[in-house]
Amino acid sequence: MNKRYALLLAVGLISISSHGQDNLDSDVDFAGFYGDEDFVSIATGVVQPIAKAPAVASVITAQQIRAMGARDIDQVLETVPGLHVSRSSLYNSMYIFRGINADFNPQVLMLINGIPLTNLFQGDRNLIWTGMPLEAISRIEVIRGPGSALYGADAFAGVINLVTKGPEEIESNSAGATIGNFGTRDIWLTAEGENGDLAYSAVIELGETDGTDEQIEVDAQSLFDFLSGTSVSNAPGSVNRSEQNIDIRLEALYKKMRLRLGGQIRKDIGDGAGVAETLNMQNKFASQRFNIDFTYTEEKLSKDTSFEFQASYLDTSQEVEGDFILYPSGSTGPFFDLFGMPLFGTFPNGVIGNPEIFENHLRASLRLDYKGFKHHSLTTGSGYYHGQIDKVTEEKNFGFNPFTGMIILPGDPLVDVSDTPLVFLTEDERENHYLYIQDVWLLDNDWELTAGLRYDKYSDFGSTTNPRIALVWSTSYKLTTKFLYGEAFRAPSFAQTRAINNPLILGNLNLKPEEIESYEIAFDYRPNYQLTLNTNFFYYDWTDIIQFIPDLDGTRTAQNAGEQTGYGMEFEVNWSATDDLTISSNLSIQNSTDETLDVAASKSPEKQFYLRGDWELPEEWRVNMQANWVMDRNRMSGDTRPQIDDYIVFDISVHKALTKSFEVGLTVNNAFDEDAREPSANSAPMPFIPNDLPLSGRTILGEI
Repeated sequence: MNKRYALLLAVGLISISSHGQDNLDSDVDFAGFYGDEDFVSIATGVVQPIAKAPAVASVITAQQIRAMGARDIDQVLETVPGLHVSRSSLYNSMYIFRGINADFNPQVLMLINGIPLTNLFQGDRNLIWTGMPLEAISRIEVIRGPGSALYGADAFAGVINLVTKGPEEIESNSAGATIGNFGTRDIWLTAEGENGDLAYSAVIELGETDGTDEQIEVDAQSLFDFLSGTSVSNAPGSVNRSEQNIDIRLEALYKKMRLRLGGQIRKDIGDGAGVAETLNMQNKFASQRFNIDFTYTEEKLSKDTSFEFQASYLDTSQEVEGDFILYPSGSTGPFFDLFGMPLFGTFPNGVIGNPEIFENHLRASLRLDYKGFKHHSLTTGSGYYHGQIDKVTEEKNFGFNPFTGMIILPGDPLVDVSDTPLVFLTEDERENHYLYIQDVWLLDNDWELTAGLRYDKYSDFGSTTNPRIALVWSTSYKLTTKFLYGEAFRAPSFAQTRAINNPLILGNLNLKPEEIESYEIAFDYRPNYQLTLNTNFFYYDWTDIIQFIPDLDGTRTAQNAGEQTGYGMEFEVNWSATDDLTISSNLSIQNSTDETLDVAASKSPEKQFYLRGDWELPEEWRVNMQANWVMDRNRMSGDTRPQIDDYIVFDISVHKALTKSFEVGLTVNNAFDEDAREPSANSAPMPFIPNDLPLSGRTILGEI
């Protein structure tokens, strides 16, 4: 038997053999039953038990994160049912919910403490995202399905909320370090203090890595070499995944006021398999993201009314370090005539493009919660958003020179086209005013109806209204049943509306937002204190999908042209088999169809299986073993390559407390060095990276 499958079977057998050690408790006290479970805040905006939340939600706590030995949020999110973390050619994280997948992943809303991180350029978290370290994270909350009725734009396929630790959670000053192969080094520090009513805390995390030694066998330049007779491709070569990260979280709490400051500095960020799917280990990105948010909460504005005001500011950039080489020295670039002959000679310094974008985002919101009506909890809120791309710069050695009107030829120096009509993106801004209302109505002792409606008005594409309805039925003390309906929208990104001077794609200012309708039924069954079983079934209809449609002149213009439907189920079990052993597992199955082409939707796994065991052993030993099995990913229509291989990745983490305040640990990710790959694009006239995008092999990390 293959040793990977043997280990997966062993974890399952341990859980089965432990089943007889505890009898199921048939008499469960309702209040105690829900008293110590996980709580979630993003379902309604207020903290409530996850079993009663009007959404399909998951919560991963700091304790669970530490047990699994995760280094980054991506490793944690991969454990959530119905959520798969894929990779783009840049090796940026793609959070795919229920088969909803598109370039740059703008259909997922990422929040930090309830505040969006969405960038205007591509509608994502930032092209230079690189995830987030975990020491500052208190818990991660995830909603699968639409959330626009509460959170507005981009709460589409799912919502991820990263809740950071405040001074009330950081109990002492602490420090830690991790070292591993591929030059991986992390250091973190936490500090806290108080002075009267003022409490404050800080978390500083520093990390760097050389990435991985995984190889790309063939890239885009390999094809251009064949067509032009050159021989300059860097393939086969390593994936460019270096990183240097600095994360700072500062927080102060004074009476009813909370102030948070954050900084995420990214340097020496490799471009993965290349922006143009061409390898170059010298290409480096950089990014600086700074945020500040202020929250004032009045729990007793009156007898039945509470009040919250929040304001935030985010400044973010996407930059390049040095010259960014799209195609290597000696390449003719992608410039060919209709007969496949190069239009120009070779570029002695390579084809260079240095685009940079600088954005700022201002938000303010008010929320009132009123409980003066019998059997009703009413929430209403309003807010304002102003986002701006205030600076776009670009240097390049191809295209047209705006100062001479002539074509930039190979060997010409770089031309700065910033602040000219030939820059790749126009600087612009977007405003949004919104109003929402939500009523939680206790219809009966066992029935609770949550109904919400949000209206958004945008300065650049008009208005949209999104409802949601959730009926939660306490079927018995042990079973909760939920019936859910929701709608959501995704705002067009500036790359889709304002892209200009690109030989391949053009933006369209007349785009409408993408829309989705979703229907779900969910069951939360807890037969005793030790066992939780969750099952949900879903169906969605995703319309007005923004795609780049070919024009007569060979370019492609953004249009609302696509539709996708999907259905499936997610099953999850959490079992405290003994006082020392906890088993967690989930299975997700989805079937999505591209209705425009009447074919199965591509790239997303149709099946996922996850299994984890956590053991508390004598003498302060802790062991975590987990397996993630990704299955049945379809190729895009017209892609004749064989199906994408399934993979199983096993991780093992062992920790030992040597004293009350000193602990060591060892984590092995991808323990059996599985050749796991994520799908590459089906480029024309053929896939530029035919053997897909390899993920990291075996990684060993030691922690103090």
